[in-house]
Amino acid sequence: MEPTGLRDLYLLELKDLYDAESRIIKALPKMVEAARSPELKAGFEHHLQQTRNQVSRLETIFSGLDQSPKGQKCKGIIGIIDEAEEMINDTVDSPPAVSDAALIASAQRVEHYEIAAYGTVRTWAMRLGRPEDAALLQETLQEEGQIDKKLTELAESYVNEEAKFAS
Repeated sequence: MEPTGLRDLYLLELKDLYDAESRIIKALPKMVEAARSPELKAGFEHHLQQTRNQVSRLETIFSGLDQSPKGQKCKGIIGIIDEAEEMINDTVDSPPAVSDAALIASAQRVEHYEIAAYGTVRTWAMRLGRPEDAALLQETLQEEGQIDKKLTELAESYVNEEAKFAS
């Protein structure tokens, strides 16, 4: 579909996000398994549940638009997830803190991608006169920001320091 206006761009980006979230749901269990820190494991498990809720919010928006959420492949998140899987494989035999630092970095790449995309569609929803959509998208945007902040706190509290001294 060639976009001819903001509504078309909005739908394309929502479909892209739907595909991204669906792929993240499949990737997060691998990150849970790879995490060595109990706090990081718990954080990834919590994020998995939040991501399922985010997909549900997107489905609500699509229902209100009388549109299907399917049909768009999120190439950006595919690349980010591929890199995360490589990082998991590359650090499987590394010291736990090194592996966890790599996982946190990979997870934050995902979060930053989502924050950028959700900020955009939230703004477009407002411009298109869809405040209900904007409120749902803002809720997800806030969750993504909180996750990013928690990942930073975990990295800065001890993971990066331990990784620095690993050999």
